[in-house]
Amino acid sequence: MTYQEIIYEEDGPIGTITLNRPEDGNMFTPRMCHEIRDCINEIRRETRTRVIVLTGAGDRFFCLGGRKEDIEDTLMYAGVLPTLEMYESIDRLQKPVIASVNGFAVGGGNVLQVVCDLTIASDKAMFRQVGPMVGSFDSGYGTWYLEDLIGKKRAKEMWYRNQKVSPQEALEMGLINKVVPHDQLKQATREMALEIADRGSFALASIKGAFNARHGGVSGLSRMAHDLLLRGYLDTEEHDELAKSFAERRAPDASRFGH
Repeated sequence: MTYQEIIYEEDGPIGTITLNRPEDGNMFTPRMCHEIRDCINEIRRETRTRVIVLTGAGDRFFCLGGRKEDIEDTLMYAGVLPTLEMYESIDRLQKPVIASVNGFAVGGGNVLQVVCDLTIASDKAMFRQVGPMVGSFDSGYGTWYLEDLIGKKRAKEMWYRNQKVSPQEALEMGLINKVVPHDQLKQATREMALEIADRGSFALASIKGAFNARHGGVSGLSRMAHDLLLRGYLDTEEHDELAKSFAERRAPDASRFGH
């Protein structure tokens, strides 16, 4: 597919989505939200990619979230919905999504990395929630999921005080998984993605479904149960290859793990 505000590239089992509005802090627009959602829906339907990386273009910004003039009237359902659909598409994708934070992750940009499964950050990154300072807020993914990561008190502090959080502070509080030197971010992200790509894709999908079921209510639990019922995992080629390769002390043939 052709996109105007994101770039999608494949590198073996890794698919990379790059937010491509560096001149404006990679901020959300309705078009960008729709393009990310549509791209992820395409990824959902194919078996080439096993891990997705989400990053921002340029060296300064991962994403500065959205603003009223870019998402039309924030009181209009049609204006707010694309952002929610973007978060949901990442959260519900059966493949792991790694946020590679190359700079400022502010407002909805921080929520964007929160909804990803893992986050690796440059030592030049910065994290911040600014909603109450600028006349905005997030009462969904940006609060519930943030609380899951760093605890209620710290999550409330990020929202109430709107302070900047350094990469090291973010790592210590559990907001992210790893910090690397800025010039090593791309390579470190690729190494992490390749490591995960060697894992059983159906096993990873089931694990992600289990984590999401807690917030998904009946829908989340039903989806997880249906997936496990549809394919008896212990009878799959994936299970057989992983168990056999481990016993034989060799690397698994991950190319056989398609959905």
